[in-house]
Amino acid sequence: MRILYGVQGTGNGHLSRARVMAKALAAHGMEVDYLFSGRAADKYFDMQPFGDFQALPGLSFATHRGKVNIPATIKHNSLLGLWHDIRHLDLSGYDLVLNDFEPISAWAARRQGVTCIGISHQAALRWPVPKVGNSWFNAGLLAYFAPVNLALGCHWHHFGFPILPPFVEVAPVTSEATHEILVYLPFESPGDIRALLLPFDSHEFHVYHSGAAPKQLPAHIHWHGFNRDGFKQAMARCGGVIGNAGFELASEAMALGKKLLVKPLMGQFEQLSNVAALELLAAAESMHSLSRQTLRRWLRASNPQPICYPDVGDMLVRWLQQGDWQDTQALCRDMWSKVRLPDSWFSRQDSQALGQPLTRPLSR
Repeated sequence: MRILYGVQGTGNGHLSRARVMAKALAAHGMEVDYLFSGRAADKYFDMQPFGDFQALPGLSFATHRGKVNIPATIKHNSLLGLWHDIRHLDLSGYDLVLNDFEPISAWAARRQGVTCIGISHQAALRWPVPKVGNSWFNAGLLAYFAPVNLALGCHWHHFGFPILPPFVEVAPVTSEATHEILVYLPFESPGDIRALLLPFDSHEFHVYHSGAAPKQLPAHIHWHGFNRDGFKQAMARCGGVIGNAGFELASEAMALGKKLLVKPLMGQFEQLSNVAALELLAAAESMHSLSRQTLRRWLRASNPQPICYPDVGDMLVRWLQQGDWQDTQALCRDMWSKVRLPDSWFSRQDSQALGQPLTRPLSR
């Protein structure tokens, strides 16, 4: 079986999930080519697992100081260029397209009649899971941005629906420094991050950001350019994580048992919905602006118990090899049977789905 794997490259969460899948696909001897879209080829890092990958412009959101910038998004995206790439992507040599919310490979597969299976967090939002801002526009975006024949979503809880657990690969915790805090707020300006952290000199903050470090950085704030290995080591060692409300970052924090404070990208439907789910599960604190008061309260909180999610990548590749792609119900049930979720998640009374067995039939 020869596979094209299309990955949305605008967020590091998509790349993290693709790395987990690439490892599993390689272990099972699958022949895979990778296509990424959403950023320039020279802006990707640590791409060795993907071999001689292809990078195309695709579509992406522009942001400014923690918010989606609609005018800049329209200006920086070319629909004509997108249509050109869709028309010229040749899938004649592929048996299957795997897709992580990547529009070029998804639309090319639809045009050429190649089976396309979506593997993304966005696919989970097609189900009635916790959501914020579920407008007709956002529903259409989920359905048509990267259309697939079969959508496999992943989430922190199945909520009673055929949804996969997160794809998580974390460094083991060998030692922990509770006073160290990992900070990953890529959509916020360096100056705003410095201002947030400045008063809390009883903690050490390790900030990973693509922007240059602010001037006059105090000794308790350490500024790092993004480095995947360094980031994972800091994640394993730290006593808590401050981040945006991206799915993979929160998944890694949960798997390691790290307390989590999230600030969503305002105007971004997926991140606002992630906050709703995290609050429902009591799995994180949230702030809609960079709030020192919220940070002060969160720093005093204790860490939760780790969640041991299964090797979703390996189990999914085995399922793909079997070829019975309609039976997603058994696949999801098997994965969740291996997960011990926190007891606190089942004490919540505001969602009947929490803690219920995965018995609902799959609707296509």
